Amino acid sequence: MQLELFHGVLKTYLDTPNLSNAALYEQLVDGGLLIRHELTERAPIGRSAQHHSPAKRRVRWIQQTLRSMGLLERMPEHRGVWKATTKAKTELTPAAPKVVMLGFSTEWGIGLWGNAEDVFARIDEPISLAISSPPYPLNQPRAYGGPTADQYSDWICKLLEPIVKNLVPGGVVALNVSNDIFVQGSPERSTYREEMVIALNKRLGLKLMDQIIWHNKNKPPGPVAWASKERMQLGVAWEPVYWFCNEPRLCIADNRRVLQPHTEAHKKLLARGGESRTASNADGAYRIKPGSYGKQTDGRILRNLIDVSHNCPSQRDLRKVTDELGLPRHGAVMPLKLAQMLVEFFCPPGGLIAIPCAGTFTLPLAAELSQRRWVGTDKHLEYVHVGSHRFPDRVMTA
Repeated sequence: MQLELFHGVLKTYLDTPNLSNAALYEQLVDGGLLIRHELTERAPIGRSAQHHSPAKRRVRWIQQTLRSMGLLERMPEHRGVWKATTKAKTELTPAAPKVVMLGFSTEWGIGLWGNAEDVFARIDEPISLAISSPPYPLNQPRAYGGPTADQYSDWICKLLEPIVKNLVPGGVVALNVSNDIFVQGSPERSTYREEMVIALNKRLGLKLMDQIIWHNKNKPPGPVAWASKERMQLGVAWEPVYWFCNEPRLCIADNRRVLQPHTEAHKKLLARGGESRTASNADGAYRIKPGSYGKQTDGRILRNLIDVSHNCPSQRDLRKVTDELGLPRHGAVMPLKLAQMLVEFFCPPGGLIAIPCAGTFTLPLAAELSQRRWVGTDKHLEYVHVGSHRFPDRVMTA
C-alpha cells in the first residue's frame, strides 16, 4: 500500500468537494500519484480471477479505509461520488487500531504509520536503543493529543513494554519529557516524572542511569502565569532526557562515540605536558600536581548538560516543506544536533533503534545520518508523510 497515494487521495477530497471517481483518477494522474496507462490495464484479481484495474482497486480500497475511519462519506444521491467529512477537515488522521502501514523505507530504516504498541508487538528482533520524545502531559494538549499527568506512567509503560521485551542485555531506553508540567491552577510542579521513573523500574525492570539536561536558551518564556505574572517561579530553560538500562553493568552506551573537541586552552595545556604547579583545592579532595591533565586524548567527554537551540537549519527546512505540502506543523520539535548526539552515545554501530512517537522523524533522521538501523512509527498520517520528505533517497511503498 502506497502511503503517498493514501494521503494524496485524502488531500484531493479535502481540496475538491463532491468528487466523482473519474475526476479523482484524473487529479491523481495530474499529481503524479498514478500513471494514466495504469487505469486501463486489467489483471485477474481475487478467487474469481475476474479482470479489473489494479490501480483503481487500490484507490477504492483507500476510499473504503477512509470511510471506515470516518474521514470519507458517499453522496447518497450521486453514484461514485464521495466527500470528506467534517472530521477529516478538522483533525489529524490517526491509524486504525491493529493496522500498521509501511510508509517509506531508506537505506537504514523504515517509517511506519500505526500505533507504536501495534508496531513493536510484531517485531521480534534484538533492539539496542528505544528513544522517543513522547507527547507531554499538557493541561491543554496539542493537536496530536496525549495522556494526562495522572495517566502518564501507565501509558508510557504500555507503550514501551513490547520494546523492552526485545531489548538486548545492556540496552538503553531514553525519553525526552517535559519539566514544565504544573498542577492545574497552581504553581506546584507535577511529580509525573518521578512517578514515571519509579513505574519504569517497578513494572519494566529499567534502571535509571542519568537525567541529561537539554538547555534550550531559545525556549519560549514561561510558565507565563507563575513566572511572568505572579513572579513566584523562575523562567524555564531546560528539558530532561531520562535514560535507563535493563542491565547497567553491561550498558552499551559509550561516551567515546560523542567526544567533543578540546578547548584552545586545554590544547595549550596538553602541548605543555600538563600542569607544572602543585595545588590543593578546598579540603584537599582535589589535588593538582605536575603533569596533571597532560595525557593526550581524542577529545573531551560530553557533559550531561547539553546546550543546543531548538531553532536549527533542519527544523527550518522542515517547516518550509510542511507548509509547501499544506500539512499541519508539528507542535514540538527536537534539534537534529541533539538527536544525533543522543543516538550516537546510546547506540553502537550495527544496533537497531526503536523510535515510537516519531513525530516528524527527527530521531530517525539522526539515526540515518549516524548509519544506525531504525524503525520509526507515528500514529498520525500527516506526520509520517511530511517526515518522509526529510529523506531524499527514500523509497515509497508500492
